Amino acid sequence: MRKRVLFLALCFMSAFAWSQKYSQTETGIKASISDKQYDVEVQWFNPNSLRVLKTPAGKTVEKNSISVIAKPEKSGIKISTSDNGDIVMKSNSLIVTLNQKNGTMTYAKADGTILLKELENNKAFTPFNDAGKSTYTVYQGFQTDKEEGLYGLGQLQNGQMMQRNMTKELIQGNIEDVSPIFQSTKGYGVFWDNYSATTYTDNEKETSFSSIVGDCIDYYFMYGGSADGVIAQIRELTGEVPMMPLWSYGFMQSKERYKSQDETVGIVKKYRELGIPLDCIIQDWQYWGNNYLWNAMDFQNPLFYNPKEMIDSIHGMNAHMMISIWSSFGPATKPYRALDPKGLLFNIETWPQSGIEGWPPNMEYPSGVRVYDAYSPEARDIYWNHLNKGIFQLGMDGWWMDSTEPDHFNWKDSDFDHQTYLGSYRSVRNAYPIMTVGGVYDHQRAETSDKRVIILTRSGFLGQQRYGSNVWSGDVQSSWDMFRKQITAGLNFSLTGMPHWNSDLGGFFAGSYNTNGSTSATKNPMYQELYVRWVQFGAFCPMMRSHGADTPREFFWYGKAGEPVYDALVDAVKLRYSLMPYLYSTAWDVSHNQSTFMRALFMDFINDKKTWNIGNEYMFGKAILVAPVLHAQYTPEQKQDLLKENEGWGQVKKDNGTAIWSVDFTQPKDMEVYLPSGCKWYDYWTNEYYEGGQNLKVTTTLNKIPLFVRAGSIIPIGPDVQYTNEKKWDNLIINVYPGADGTFTLYEDEGDNYNYESGAYTEIPMTWNDTSHTLTIGSKKGSYNGMLSERKFTVRTPNGNEKTITYKGKKVTVKM
Repeated sequence: MRKRVLFLALCFMSAFAWSQKYSQTETGIKASISDKQYDVEVQWFNPNSLRVLKTPAGKTVEKNSISVIAKPEKSGIKISTSDNGDIVMKSNSLIVTLNQKNGTMTYAKADGTILLKELENNKAFTPFNDAGKSTYTVYQGFQTDKEEGLYGLGQLQNGQMMQRNMTKELIQGNIEDVSPIFQSTKGYGVFWDNYSATTYTDNEKETSFSSIVGDCIDYYFMYGGSADGVIAQIRELTGEVPMMPLWSYGFMQSKERYKSQDETVGIVKKYRELGIPLDCIIQDWQYWGNNYLWNAMDFQNPLFYNPKEMIDSIHGMNAHMMISIWSSFGPATKPYRALDPKGLLFNIETWPQSGIEGWPPNMEYPSGVRVYDAYSPEARDIYWNHLNKGIFQLGMDGWWMDSTEPDHFNWKDSDFDHQTYLGSYRSVRNAYPIMTVGGVYDHQRAETSDKRVIILTRSGFLGQQRYGSNVWSGDVQSSWDMFRKQITAGLNFSLTGMPHWNSDLGGFFAGSYNTNGSTSATKNPMYQELYVRWVQFGAFCPMMRSHGADTPREFFWYGKAGEPVYDALVDAVKLRYSLMPYLYSTAWDVSHNQSTFMRALFMDFINDKKTWNIGNEYMFGKAILVAPVLHAQYTPEQKQDLLKENEGWGQVKKDNGTAIWSVDFTQPKDMEVYLPSGCKWYDYWTNEYYEGGQNLKVTTTLNKIPLFVRAGSIIPIGPDVQYTNEKKWDNLIINVYPGADGTFTLYEDEGDNYNYESGAYTEIPMTWNDTSHTLTIGSKKGSYNGMLSERKFTVRTPNGNEKTITYKGKKVTVKM
């Protein structure tokens, strides 16, 4: 009997010991893992998202996230201890278990289905000397299923749709934008909240993150049940997406670079004369003068003799202007002289390296250009003060923030020892883009609410979506192989929760196509075909922007009306404008409902496993399947060696004896498209009807790429315009695609201010009942200044039926 009592007492003491190893907090738990000599804190932000913070035993770390702006909350989590001492936390959707002996976390759905497990961590903290500070290299591994798809990590140029079976060092670069976050086809995501160089590894043994610097292991687990659900959780944690101005979804023309005020204004005039739709002209670098005046945020180049007049002239032609600004300053500039005495400039080698223009750089005349400390609030204030006075007050509409990685050449370990406002540069280097972009956004918002912030930028980090930024894929090479990689790059970037992305249409470095002089690429059929297909892809990206070096990008250099290449380029832009009501309504869905523009096929067709690794097609919005033509059909593909960052500037432009031959671009071609299962599809061009779940051979022409519409979709078609707000949307075509029930909400607002945040917008709900073949256009919700009180809708179905009705804001039913 005494033995039995003693045994029970020992069991009780053992259970008591387990229970004393953790404590409940307002938002989760704290526990000590004695076997691993570290402490764990779990903070719940909502029933679907939580933070895991691990620190060496007995150490306290105060860390404020750069990306995450949400705060942990009392989420009604039920906490208990299992028989073996595990801490079990339950929400309505998750069961999260902490093994107090080995420190591993396990994540499961409410029904017990395992989502993700931590691997036992024997190398969590490795001592590291960071510029004299004793800290750690931090690591965490996870056990993932071989069959699940993993996506994200930012914008990589590896051409992979799934980010599996790879080891990748995540460091910001010219053509790669990194964020240590992935999401799974199981409906969960993991954000590794660290800003130093980080290695992502995925193999048969582990899926892991390891960062060179970290005082703690800090990551977020998010469950959404679907890709959209994960993205919703990402946005709840790191910030929602503001509305971009309506005009920013129109066509933007750029090149490296317009060399005078007259040239910049002249391009807009030419587009207007030719009747090519255009909403924005973009001015690239050196409007400030020489390299010693780099990024002066002032027009010191005498060829830009009256910048206010230039901007006013562009506005007078109903276009907008965006201008290049950088993260660095030349030694002769006012910002440099304001920042330098305060210790707010880095000593790293950056672009441009020489004060004398040309390539390669002449290092006998170093530029002295230095990157500013964007981590410092004071530095961001100085940056904006000069930008505001020098350019914004002239009426500039948008910012092209270049080199936001920033450029860093010939780097030395000591470069990263530099102490920024937030610690060593080594510890925060990957977060530079969000800091500099956020500085401009916050300051412009504080300046005025009458003009929406639109920032085109070369780098991005998670959370940057809250700053009105659209990231582009950098100075990519003009090749078919690089073009193909842009699809997977854009889709994976979007899957990190940042929805605005684009690329240089035609690729940036096109010098290899100049076979007969400096402008011959415009007449080279190999480049013409590539440029057309890239522009057509651009029509189905959140921003449609033509840009590049070595050869002009304006359409009128590629022929004239009636010629196939010219017509194909113009047709792509006109198609974009015809879809503007659909596109702008999708923008509202992105902003208001946490949706995504460019949608990897698995997002909408998760039950069709064939879609999980398709990286050459995608959904644009929830109705249109886009299958870009990604292989040359009329010309040979020019083989090119992959350029390293900035090598393209050194390309030798010379006649290599290659003749410019004649190509018949009028002949039809064909390619194969996969139509996901689970629904039926319509060919956008012919209205032919197809079952999903099949590979389909389709006909292509130079001016058309394969587009398919999901049955049940409702797509509004806008008027023929030269710029986005030329005509009211008072006579829209409403294309309805039977075969399933469907809904769509037509969104409108004032277009270029933040009044929508106070409710100044309208929504017109549309519902298709496939059984009764009835479209119900619901009562308009909301109001704003200048809204239409009456309009016409012409409802069309693929079989040719159409009915025109007058809509006055009240519910109307249309029987087809």
